[in-house]
Amino acid sequence: MSTAHRATPDHHPAPLEAFAGIGIELEYMIVDASALNVLPMADRLLHAASTGNSNDVERGAMGWSNELVMHVIEVKNRYPSADLDALLCAFQSEVRYINRMLALYGARLMPGAMHPWMRPERETRLWPHDHAELYQAYARIFDCGTHGWANLQSMHVNLPFADDEQFARLHAAVRLLLPVLPALAASSPIADGSNSGLADFRMESYRTNAGSFDTIAGSVIPESVATRAEYERTILQPMYREIAPHDPQGLLQFEWLNSRGAIARFDRNAIEVRVIDVQECPRADLAIAAALGACAKNLFETGEDDQKLFESQRAIPTAQLAEVLGRCIKDAELAVIDNADYLGLLGIPLQRCSAGEVWEHLTQRIWRRIPPALTGPLGTILQKGPLARRILHALHGDFSHERLAEVYGALCDCLDRGVQFSGHEIGPASAPQ
Repeated sequence: MSTAHRATPDHHPAPLEAFAGIGIELEYMIVDASALNVLPMADRLLHAASTGNSNDVERGAMGWSNELVMHVIEVKNRYPSADLDALLCAFQSEVRYINRMLALYGARLMPGAMHPWMRPERETRLWPHDHAELYQAYARIFDCGTHGWANLQSMHVNLPFADDEQFARLHAAVRLLLPVLPALAASSPIADGSNSGLADFRMESYRTNAGSFDTIAGSVIPESVATRAEYERTILQPMYREIAPHDPQGLLQFEWLNSRGAIARFDRNAIEVRVIDVQECPRADLAIAAALGACAKNLFETGEDDQKLFESQRAIPTAQLAEVLGRCIKDAELAVIDNADYLGLLGIPLQRCSAGEVWEHLTQRIWRRIPPALTGPLGTILQKGPLARRILHALHGDFSHERLAEVYGALCDCLDRGVQFSGHEIGPASAPQ
């Protein structure tokens, strides 16, 4: 997870218009190259790649940085960009460069949102260097030796807005799409060496990681708000008040403490979407980001043209959206959605359909807005299911350590090569015991 003490990706000098650019952050696990066990060496990597032993690496338009735990590295574009083709090439180039560096230490990057057999209560190592006081504060207040803090890697998508009016329409559009994003992006069905029973166990862990602090994540789906002042009054101030007795120095009382599935980053005039599991390669990540951006733009423009529809987008109760999200966390594209009002707001004239069918309807309208290099990966997800489904198919009921290592080793290869995982990269599983 990202404590986001930096404004990442670096903010643009002036606010961008909605959909004028995008910021992507990809989180990866560092593992032993042979055994694939968690390897807490992010500091060694960052110091080796930077000048002056810095914990932030700047490579032109791209950057790397640390996260809460020592086995995670974040790769991002430092400035918003509208060129997804260029971003795809840049992210894949950074992944390969990092893997070449890690090879010197007998390590490599592992994709997917959760390490399949990590025991966070034993293996978690918090970042001990700059800003360590922030991570220590998190560890003091929360239980960071759990999956919900130490074993969840995601893609964050930053969508800009220029003013309150754009913020309100963008927030309403993103809020509608959040519940069904796991149907595209779930990549975390395995935890503790076995089938978790959920396609997106990362999101289930993330949803509950704040424990008794109800205001920090809320219902994951953010409350409907229309202005920065209302957002601060409705979401940020209650959160700061709740954490204050446990954080007397005010170390955590900033907008990045907010753990909802989409959070307003007024420090860089963007909405940061956090419900997307990291995929097996940047091509798949960018395909999902492109679909999110294009579908959000379609809803944004529809609401802009029809004030009554915009008010309806804003008015749908958070509890109804959270209920859909819960179904998609469990069953991803197979989740049944029978909320006709919600489907209607997405422009789907059905009483009931699967989450996968929702994305088929949504993407039909925006397909021409997807860069050609990303339509293939998006089509694979729509046809074969999210990565979680493909991982489970490849395992075929065999959750032995040997089979998990074989499948996740193939995923590491996919990341380095920049290709999607089909399951055909490895042989058939043995019969389940």
